[in-house]
Amino acid sequence: MKWLTLLGLWAALFVSCTQKPSAPFFGQKISASVTFPADTFRINGTDSLRQGVLIIEGDDIVVDFGGGVLIGSTDQHTPDGFYGLGILIKNSKNVTLKNARIHGFKVAVRAENVTGLRLEDCDFSYNYRPRLRSVREREDLSDWLSFHENDHDEWLRYGMAVYLKNCDGAVVRGVHITGGQNGLMMTGCSDGLFYNNTIQFNSGVGLGLYRSSRNRVFHNRLDWNVRGYSHGFYRRGQDSAGILVYEQSHDNVFAYNSATHSGDGFFLWAGQSTMESGSGGCNGNIIYGNDFSHAPTNGIEITFSSNRVFQNRLEECRYGIWGGYSHDTEIGRNDIRNCDFGIAIEHGQHNTIFDNRFKDDSIGIQLWQRAEQPADWGYAQKRDVSGRDYRIINNRFSGVARPLDIRDTRAVRVTQNQTFQSPPLSNFSDPKRDWHFSGNTAARTDFPPPETTPADSFFIEKLPDGQDAFLPEGHPRGLSYILVNEWGPYDFRYPVIWLRTIEDNRYVLLLLGPHGNWKCVGGRGLKSFGPKTGTFPATIIAEKLPGSDEIGLDLEFIGEAVTDQFGRQYPRGTVFPFSFYRYQKEMIWSVKWYAWDETTDPLKNESAFRQLKNQKPQKSETTRDLAYTWWRSPGAGLPADNFATFASTTVDMAPGKYRIRITSDDGLRFYIDGERKIDHWDIHVPATDEIEVELGGRHTFEIEHFEGGGLATLSFAIEPVRQHQ
Repeated sequence: MKWLTLLGLWAALFVSCTQKPSAPFFGQKISASVTFPADTFRINGTDSLRQGVLIIEGDDIVVDFGGGVLIGSTDQHTPDGFYGLGILIKNSKNVTLKNARIHGFKVAVRAENVTGLRLEDCDFSYNYRPRLRSVREREDLSDWLSFHENDHDEWLRYGMAVYLKNCDGAVVRGVHITGGQNGLMMTGCSDGLFYNNTIQFNSGVGLGLYRSSRNRVFHNRLDWNVRGYSHGFYRRGQDSAGILVYEQSHDNVFAYNSATHSGDGFFLWAGQSTMESGSGGCNGNIIYGNDFSHAPTNGIEITFSSNRVFQNRLEECRYGIWGGYSHDTEIGRNDIRNCDFGIAIEHGQHNTIFDNRFKDDSIGIQLWQRAEQPADWGYAQKRDVSGRDYRIINNRFSGVARPLDIRDTRAVRVTQNQTFQSPPLSNFSDPKRDWHFSGNTAARTDFPPPETTPADSFFIEKLPDGQDAFLPEGHPRGLSYILVNEWGPYDFRYPVIWLRTIEDNRYVLLLLGPHGNWKCVGGRGLKSFGPKTGTFPATIIAEKLPGSDEIGLDLEFIGEAVTDQFGRQYPRGTVFPFSFYRYQKEMIWSVKWYAWDETTDPLKNESAFRQLKNQKPQKSETTRDLAYTWWRSPGAGLPADNFATFASTTVDMAPGKYRIRITSDDGLRFYIDGERKIDHWDIHVPATDEIEVELGGRHTFEIEHFEGGGLATLSFAIEPVRQHQ
């Protein structure tokens, strides 16, 4: 009997150490290593991001999905409806999650208070992302992101693939994230290694740090994490970024990453605590050997902090490097090309700019300071923020329209710089401003490519098993290839047709996609179009029928395998339909503005407020595009705050169901034929209200709007509800 007892104890011990392979189930608690079968598991989460479908808690655990797939939100059809948490890992040590494929959640993986966490060879693509409201001709302010606060996990409201909190010593490698909003986000995480990950084609942030220090971020592909860009119309970025570094994140190393075509390639901000106290910052970070090209806004943004920026590629950005209020910062050996501004720093102090190569930029280096500081910045009230003490040494300017633009800045040393096909650096030495120019020359020939970094200079070693993260030769690159639709950036894996230009009734359409053949199979609202078949890339020229409210083209593709923007896969040779549609109903809006005061307060005296529209307006106009953003007063005689907007139009609508979207800041009410349809009557940040209504015949639309303080916006959009939407 004793041997039977020992056998039973041994069996119990074996089961507790290695759980038997079986399908996961909702609420499963994993406290020992387990291998799941390589299958697909459809398990919905809950509305709470504290309750995971699976919960891992314990020490020295390996959870191996073996390539298995966990899918949530099976009752939702679009990613803006995804909800729940896939896997929660908490209060543990040395947990490894590997070979997992997790899709369809608000957050795929959340780990909290885990030391020595490892995420290896996982795919957390196609989780939550919102429907973007910005369109080709104008951005929508409700699309702007804000990562300024996260001390109470505020970032979770945006959704993300991975959220790490207080996870020191983490290793994340071989993770793939695409088709979401945010990729890998961490707070309070230190001494980790994040490398060889591919986090591309998301609509928010690729990799984000908050109060996270001494991490190494190497060899990651972080391209096309972007929103807020429409080629030829606006380049706002809306605070999207390849890499985001916020709030007292210090002594990290970012090396050999590719974060091109992102809102900002690299976005560092000291944090709200620094803005209030004037101390601290995101200091001591090293940004080395990365490619941050083709950023709609800043290739690198580093503000209110002290860092080192070496040997990065910065091409075709608005600002190659924006360094507002940077101090004790070194910027060296970077290749900065075809930017509006190469390096721009306001109110910087004790900065060194050396050995950089500027080519075909509008302005090479711009230094300046503003006349006044914002009254609500504790940073500016509690420390000296005057622009001063720069060394600009041994930089090369080729084809730069204005190599230096220095204003209201003291103690500048400009020495041993060279220009070619650029205005020479004249001797602007000025003892009163403590400016000293010496040894600067104009070259007769262009500069040779930069030499390999000398062995005795500052150098960061590549990881022995680090991947080549940079875009391969021949891959599309350039701002013109940032194509953002309502679900985020285009990833070149499925056919797409994109409107490039409109001239009267002539439309120029760009076609991109995999190798194969496409053909047009139908159209509407068009007088003519062509060609009607071809391969990618291609251009179609279409002429709209005069008076048509809509145009459309229906096409089919057959060729290589396709993965669409929702992650659905179509094998090679499958007929894949795609289309172009544009609705442009002409409406003529009558718009009137009024100032309001305590007697006509929209929240306290609504009746009196509504009576304003019966009085003579302080400003009026007609417009075909109801789309306003007000940073200041909307017009002469009107205040920047406390103003009212009343807009109305009468139109004839073809019978059918329509989707109406209105973005507002602040209060909004919308009426159709006198019946209130939207009531968002309060103080709020830019927000979009959406309704679907049946229309047909003549209708009158009316909008009431008030601004209570700060930024204001009001924009209206309408489109037919089509079957595939």
